[in-house]
Amino acid sequence: MTIAPHEDQDRRLLHGVAAFKYYYVGIDSLEQLATRDDRVCVLNILGGESRTVTPVSHVYSGGNIVCGTSPGRSGESLKTKLGDIPVYNNVAEALQAGHEFNVAVVYMPPAGVRDAVIEAVRVNPYLRKVVILTEKVPIADARIIRQYCQQQRVDVFGANCLGIADAHQHVRIGGALGGSSPEESLVPGSIALYSNSGNFTTTIATYLLTTGWGTTVSLSSGKDVYIHFAAPEFTNAFHHDRRSKAAVMYIEPGGYYEYDLEFRKPVVVCVVGRWKDKLTRACGHAGAIAGSGDNAAAKERWFLAKFGVDEIYTPEHPTFSAKGAVVTNIAHIPQALTDVMRLNGVEPDFAPRGDLMLKCWFASTADVGLPAELKLPVVEALEPYNRQIDILLRQVGVVFPRQSMKDASGATQMDPQTQITRMHGVSVLDCAIRPLEDNLMLALIREYPDENSRKLANVALNAFIKLDGSPLILAADAARAAGNSPNTVLASALAMMGTRTMAIARSATDVLLGLFAHSGLLDPADPGFDFSPQLERALAEVNLNTLFPEARTERGTQMLEAIAARGARSVFVEFLKALAERTGRTLRGQVVLAAISCHLVWAPLMKKRLSITALHDMPWHFRIFSALVGASIPSPCQQPGNLCGVPHQELMGTWSFAEVIHLALLRSRPTEDNLFSLSILLGLVASNGPGTISAQGAKGAVSADGPEAPERVQINKAYIGFLTHTGYAHGGNGFEAMSFLLRQFRDRGLCDPGDPNHGIDLAGMAMQYATEYKQYKQKAKEEGNLSYYKIPCINHPVFKGKEVNLDPREAFVRDLFRQRGSYNIFLEYYHHLVDSLAKVGVSPNVYCVNIDAVISTILLKMLWEPYVQGKISEQTLETAAFTVFLYGRMIGSAAEIEDHINRGRDMDTRTPMSQCSFVS
Repeated sequence: MTIAPHEDQDRRLLHGVAAFKYYYVGIDSLEQLATRDDRVCVLNILGGESRTVTPVSHVYSGGNIVCGTSPGRSGESLKTKLGDIPVYNNVAEALQAGHEFNVAVVYMPPAGVRDAVIEAVRVNPYLRKVVILTEKVPIADARIIRQYCQQQRVDVFGANCLGIADAHQHVRIGGALGGSSPEESLVPGSIALYSNSGNFTTTIATYLLTTGWGTTVSLSSGKDVYIHFAAPEFTNAFHHDRRSKAAVMYIEPGGYYEYDLEFRKPVVVCVVGRWKDKLTRACGHAGAIAGSGDNAAAKERWFLAKFGVDEIYTPEHPTFSAKGAVVTNIAHIPQALTDVMRLNGVEPDFAPRGDLMLKCWFASTADVGLPAELKLPVVEALEPYNRQIDILLRQVGVVFPRQSMKDASGATQMDPQTQITRMHGVSVLDCAIRPLEDNLMLALIREYPDENSRKLANVALNAFIKLDGSPLILAADAARAAGNSPNTVLASALAMMGTRTMAIARSATDVLLGLFAHSGLLDPADPGFDFSPQLERALAEVNLNTLFPEARTERGTQMLEAIAARGARSVFVEFLKALAERTGRTLRGQVVLAAISCHLVWAPLMKKRLSITALHDMPWHFRIFSALVGASIPSPCQQPGNLCGVPHQELMGTWSFAEVIHLALLRSRPTEDNLFSLSILLGLVASNGPGTISAQGAKGAVSADGPEAPERVQINKAYIGFLTHTGYAHGGNGFEAMSFLLRQFRDRGLCDPGDPNHGIDLAGMAMQYATEYKQYKQKAKEEGNLSYYKIPCINHPVFKGKEVNLDPREAFVRDLFRQRGSYNIFLEYYHHLVDSLAKVGVSPNVYCVNIDAVISTILLKMLWEPYVQGKISEQTLETAAFTVFLYGRMIGSAAEIEDHINRGRDMDTRTPMSQCSFVS
């Protein structure tokens, strides 16, 4: 069907490759595109996007929007600075209310666009323009819209566009061209702008200002598969616009709209999207995907031929003619346009405004030590951003977004394939070869400490290890005497470490943070930092009773002596010492602890990797670590001035925290090999991810207190949650393997489990046991006994399809010991055993020896000599196995607790009722 041309204007649009069709275009000049006489009705005016965009358009255009529609919301209004815009159920109702308009702007969902447009055109005979902002309108609907609007002599723009704007007439119709301040980029000039991209329409207009070019009209054509007011329509109107001396076109792949264009004025074209050539689906705009011969490279060739140039314009190789130039980078558009216009004898519209140099409002080199020529200068931001950035820069630490942390963690993650967990990006295999105190720091400050920080951490941890005479050891002893398991004993002690016990240390961190937050201190070990201004402020402003006790205490002095003995440095410690000298007072131990906490947290805090909450919590975590180890040592071993016979001052001044743990377990300082083995034990069990029972206990305790008010979270209770969610099945099961091995080796005459020349036939032992176990298992199954004894620490994890299963964690540790020349008869026996079980047919393949076996065999090797000598009992072995697990797992629990405090929401670990079930 041929539509009668309007005002004798016949235009042609290329559809596909060769099919032409006559159609109606009412707009013959860009001056008619968006005028001061246009009156607008916005369909779905109360939708999310329209609520933000429409008021800006209304004000910028001098109040051109007369009404809007939103089904079911008649009588409401959209508020703007120029008054409220009334809302009706539909267009017919708006017309009945007396409103007159010639433009409809459509914000409807894709499925509703066709009916909305047809209704608006049908009921309003004065409608002449429809602007469709909706993306991905079905092609069939787009064709119906076009045919119907052609019949009714209505021009359609879009779909998937940001509308139209005229800088000379100060009018914007449709979407967010120019953003929230359109007058900043829509500056009157002589350049017409056509773009397949809505956002780049504004960007290009802004870029043009840098070479002195303003715009007449900005047209966001959209880039759905079907473009209604496309390049041919724009070109015709551009030729008839007396204001427009040249045009800039931004073109994406897909469609032949530009193929047949003929220009009578200069044009600069930016063709983008070569990277989309291999795509089989649209990425970005629905229509920006090439078919046959309409990709980016093809469109580049079309325009190069039109302009009579043979290559793309770049600043290094400026290729252009009086007809135009082709660029592939929008940053090259301004200079290309200036060069083309110079050949036409046309100067820019006004003096250049700004430039395209990168202007950083804030920057961080992340301490990578960039050379001066690579450091970007920082400029002051525009209003009001400069004030906002100033507030942000003065903010100390990071503020994490809060979300539900049920079964989620920002601290740990287990790989389900390898069963290896990472804590703050560090594999537990790597944790296994680091000292315990390093891993505790990793859990809390998200990075490993340097040697100086490690010295300070060891002082802080060992200073509070001795609990003699305190309620903590009394509670622990009472729980032990009542026959409780190690986790319950330690939980009893931690209940004595409530908020009030940490008030002094937390107040001291507040004082130090207030004094140093904006002091310029970046390296807390900087020996040249001048803290004299902070010293004077403290003397003038700080209540010194928060830092210094009325009665004399020894612990603070002892900690300072230990720091000196280790040769550790800290600005915070030196500051407190200077303050103590000026006032003639003695420091509390908790205040020195606060200073060490500030030192450890400071660098990541200043880099906004940690929050202020982490700083406040650090002394409490330290005290809990010390208490967990101290409470595991019965009070008879804790005498005034010494722990297990070792002077307390010596522990603070020379021992590592890991060595003190060995002392707690075996009542002796470890050899280098034993310390290495102990570190492996503690590192391997640090975490198994947020889904473990123990992690769930810690996270649930935080969730119940309400992390959205972090100061109310009882950190000791969170650790109690971890402890109460361990037990003989989760944590104490390591003794099952030790008990199993004791039965195998008790009468074998084994003296040294680390001697490879032990003279015991491990293969024969394993084969004998495997044969007997096969018979036992068969008999149990025949009798229907499914609760038969399972050999501990094998057959998990299972890697299906493998003839030999290996737990990668166990394999790592075994290789590590082999490299050190360290032998463990118990671990070797386990490997002989899984081979034998497969050989006799108990298992279809070779079971893995899992990480729990590693833990048990290492610990049993360490305890074997005192056990065979009768110095310790099997009960002691069981307690030791369970306690070592708790020592290690407190590392991962600390990470989960602090992470959940910083990220979680109140009561976020609860399970919805819909996911719960009743079992009768």
